[in-house]
Amino acid sequence: MECRNAQGEEHKREMMAVQDSMDVLNGKWKIPIISSICYYKQRRFSDVLNDVDGISNKMLSKELKELEVNKLIRRIVLDTQPVTVMYELTEHGKTLQTIINNLTEWGIKHRKEIVGR
Repeated sequence: MECRNAQGEEHKREMMAVQDSMDVLNGKWKIPIISSICYYKQRRFSDVLNDVDGISNKMLSKELKELEVNKLIRRIVLDTQPVTVMYELTEHGKTLQTIINNLTEWGIKHRKEIVGR
């Protein structure tokens, strides 16, 4: 009986960890935004806007702020005329690179499986 309870508690912790991850990365846009920044190391706002099909300026701004609050990206303001803002992954954000790479590989295989190309 004790063993089952210990396993049950561990499973609850793992499920909570999955939920925490999903809470941070939820929605249609966060993974593609992180993927854009991850692929190029640093991206300007307009570059990310061009990379992520269908996202509006307002939504991109909102999502970038949330990713910054969660310490996944860093906003860098360059002293140029006009001012240039760059985004890059933080050290914490870089821990998502393996997940992004795995999602990319899985997505390519899944598309081939379903669509055939």
